[in-house]
Amino acid sequence: MFTGIIEETGRISGIERNGLSARIHIQCKKILEGTDIGDSIAVNGICLTVTSIASHGFTADVMAETMRRSSLSEAAPLSLVNLERAMAADGRFGGHIVSGHIDGTGTITAIRKEENAVWYTIAATPGILRYIVEKGSVALDGVSLTVAKVASQDFQVSVIPHTRQETALPEKKIGSQINIECDVVGKYVEKFLAPQTEAAPSSRLDTKFLMEHGFL
Repeated sequence: MFTGIIEETGRISGIERNGLSARIHIQCKKILEGTDIGDSIAVNGICLTVTSIASHGFTADVMAETMRRSSLSEAAPLSLVNLERAMAADGRFGGHIVSGHIDGTGTITAIRKEENAVWYTIAATPGILRYIVEKGSVALDGVSLTVAKVASQDFQVSVIPHTRQETALPEKKIGSQINIECDVVGKYVEKFLAPQTEAAPSSRLDTKFLMEHGFL
């Protein structure tokens, strides 16, 4: 599990493509501290397993499903990426629950400055937008952010200077793809409240149950 608080930005030093999958080499320093082969590191919000470690970085294998779902399909050498190690059990929970499992990508359609903040507008599919809630949480390229506005075809976030300085967001331009992970809580609530089928056993958790117990 991750929190969406970026620890370091690294650079892709190489990509070995093999059909739809790939092996990615990332140059970094800070997140190598205490990291072992087999550990999980979020790369632009994507949970990847460390397969080798060197003094200057690490390597991870990326399966075809991950390439299809994320912006790594467009990644190029020297690209800046956000990095976060899996949260330690005794760590501080500074962001929100981030699984590192990308729901899909969005397209940045507008970037504008407002005093000390920068607004990003991200167009997304209806399947993603249904889980985007105003003042809720969203992870964009692994960065934990608060949703400021939601419209029928896009949503907006406002980013403070510190977040821009500590992440790869300044490299994003209008037209750039960005990884989106919706708040996992909403997805589980929807699953539990979905109509039951023969394949899914019945559950007492429904709208009536929630109302009776003061949740709605």
